[in-house]
Amino acid sequence: MLVTQLLSGADNEGMKILEEISKEAMESIDNIRTVSALTKEQTIYNIFSDRLWTPFKKNMKSKAKVCFISGVTQGVTYWAFGACFFYGSRLLKKDDVSFGDIFRVLGCIVFCSMQMGRTIAFAPDFTKARQAASFIFELHDKIPPIDAFSKEGKKPPQGSFKATVRFEGIHFRYPMRPDVKILNGLDLSVEPGQTLALVGESGCGKSTTVQLVERFYDSEGGRVILDKYGTKDLNIEWLRAQIGLVSQEPILFDRSIAENIAYGDNSRTVSMDEIIQAAKSANIHNFIQSLPLGYDTNVGSKGTQLSGGQKQRVAIARALIRNPKILLLDEATSALDNESEKIVQEALDKARAGRTCITIAHRLTTIKDADKIAVFKGGVVHEIGTHDTLMAKQGLYYDLQNAQHH
Repeated sequence: MLVTQLLSGADNEGMKILEEISKEAMESIDNIRTVSALTKEQTIYNIFSDRLWTPFKKNMKSKAKVCFISGVTQGVTYWAFGACFFYGSRLLKKDDVSFGDIFRVLGCIVFCSMQMGRTIAFAPDFTKARQAASFIFELHDKIPPIDAFSKEGKKPPQGSFKATVRFEGIHFRYPMRPDVKILNGLDLSVEPGQTLALVGESGCGKSTTVQLVERFYDSEGGRVILDKYGTKDLNIEWLRAQIGLVSQEPILFDRSIAENIAYGDNSRTVSMDEIIQAAKSANIHNFIQSLPLGYDTNVGSKGTQLSGGQKQRVAIARALIRNPKILLLDEATSALDNESEKIVQEALDKARAGRTCITIAHRLTTIKDADKIAVFKGGVVHEIGTHDTLMAKQGLYYDLQNAQHH
């Protein structure tokens, strides 16, 4: 019991530290190119080694205690022998017991103490099993505030659902940064088939707005409304099935191009004809056909075998395969060169036709044709209107345009 208690306390504390160290190590490995480019390999190695020293010292102290107690428990057998022989010889001298009784009692005590010793030897394994079980039960019992597997919520009929998006008095802070308020009473709307562009300086709440539509987070005040339904009232799986998302750095799986496109809709088996049609809409069909393996070409880990523009177009095809009512574009062309941007922009123009689209743009030249342009500042909409209207107003949008041209 003592060994188990000591191991349990030491391992719990050590595991927490090792988890943090492992996260840092994995982050460095995932971003090894950046680490190499900054020549920080030795620095990362030294940080990792220094962080390991703390759990090592604590582990050594706990193991010293465990070794001492283990030595005591393993010595029980020999103490039992000594005690039995000593006390038995006294009783034998007084004719209280016979020689055979001494060995009967000796055998009983010794074998029992041996079995106790063997049982204690399993203490480390028992401790690990108990910790693993506690993690499993903790994970099983944890109910996330936004449950992607929940069957609750409304599922409006496809024919009646109109892709109107409205933000009414939205207030929001990220859970990891509760002291920093991102949105301060945001009011904004976009009608079915319209394109709404969000512009503004970094950290003003543009990407947060898109994430609230996807319901990656819930606002602390106000409502996000799709058609006539609040996003919190809709079934979350159904909600996300109506939305196609293309981010600045799309993540592709280490599978074929066809499989990556088909991953856009996992509710059914996607046919090859649909995959090809989505690729054509994303302006990437001709490129895929030029590859030796065509649609069976493996894109590599995180899509490293493709260029930035090619990855973006595969991501667009993946978003289109589910035929979404709403298309969210989070700076989809900001990381591309001019030639790739032109090709991807053509694909995006095709993709957003007939759909409600919310796009975030740093390059203002890509959003001149948007139906509405909302200029964010301090977590609220500072200006809203078409490109020509905002330019004529000569306000914040006008300043952003001039800044980019210069």
